[in-house]
Amino acid sequence: MSMHTNPRVFWQSRRVQEQLTSLLVLLIALSGSTLVLLPFFWMLSTSLKQAGEVYLSPPIWFPNPPQWGNYIQAVTRVPFHLYAWNTSVIVTLVTVGTLLSCSISAYGFARLAAPGKNIIFMLLLSTLMLPGAVTLVPTYLLFNALGWVNSYLPLTVPAFFGNAFFIFLLRQFYLTIPRELEEAATIDGASVYQIWWHIMMPLSYPVLATVVVFTFVGTYNDFFTPLIYLSDESKRTIAVALSYFQGSPRIGPQMHLLMAAVTISILPPLILFVAAQRYFVRGIVMTGIKG
Repeated sequence: MSMHTNPRVFWQSRRVQEQLTSLLVLLIALSGSTLVLLPFFWMLSTSLKQAGEVYLSPPIWFPNPPQWGNYIQAVTRVPFHLYAWNTSVIVTLVTVGTLLSCSISAYGFARLAAPGKNIIFMLLLSTLMLPGAVTLVPTYLLFNALGWVNSYLPLTVPAFFGNAFFIFLLRQFYLTIPRELEEAATIDGASVYQIWWHIMMPLSYPVLATVVVFTFVGTYNDFFTPLIYLSDESKRTIAVALSYFQGSPRIGPQMHLLMAAVTISILPPLILFVAAQRYFVRGIVMTGIKG
């Protein structure tokens, strides 16, 4: 800045204001990132502590030496591999069922002509306002009458009958796809199911990735449903197994082992989100462009 430059003019210049705005946005982003990442750092720090260092005040942020053996103990104190296998089976079935049922239902609501279609769609959306606690007891009585309790059926079969939120999400995305593609396929003799499978599904990767991420994370982290329906310990999931480290009679309260187990358990959803992030963001942005 020149010696004869008016300070008031300098601070009012557009370039300086843009730089100050960028600096302010950067500081806010860094502050928000720090607040978000601090619990994760505490989790990693605690997973490397000895049992007597967990509740010290002030806390020890950098354990010396780090107890890497906590991770081995976390996966050997309980049959972690068995819980991981159970979780993977349930998550895979629920994800596949959700994709198939919701995508084909959304295609019907978006493209096919049927009397009362809009009314049915509004009734479907109204189910989103029903709290899960309202249907908990009737659903349990139904599955108990069918003899499905203590099996994976109550956790996986409902996914093959659709999800209101994902049907809405997919329908809104399908409305953005030009109808000319379907008309051309119809002229070539393609059936409704062929159009859905060969045209709509390949064009819907962004929103399908969004559904996969939401379904995977929701099912993977579900604690309440497996706890209710799975009484056999050999069938339980990782989310339920993590509660064993909080004070079960067999293990006792082991916060450092709990944090080690949690660190291991968050790796699959984290890897999935990073891998599908580009499609995930596109699916969220593009959904709802056309109503």
